Amino acid sequence: MPYKDKEKARENKKEYYEKNKEKIKEYYQTPAGKKSTIINSWKFKGIICDYEAIYDIYINTTKCDYCNKEFKSTKNRDLDHNHNTGEVRGILCRSCNVKDVLK
Repeated sequence: MPYKDKEKARENKKEYYEKNKEKIKEYYQTPAGKKSTIINSWKFKGIICDYEAIYDIYINTTKCDYCNKEFKSTKNRDLDHNHNTGEVRGILCRSCNVKDVLK
């Protein structure tokens, strides 16, 4: 239910978080919680795709689509996309994504 008073909404959200802090932290440690976090970050960045299909490909990719080097860690893996259209271009290592090699 949307609140007309944004301050009241903020207070309620903070109160809910304080009451359910441990439950929330546990959820984000589960595979479902991690998956929803990743997909939500893609949506926030404006990436437009079939999120379920791309997520499965993203999780199972072990090498950069550009330089073909193995990812050092899961944090080194980025979903590259066109910033104008939101179209996915590939799954790159952090250094290739920063270089923006797939323009």
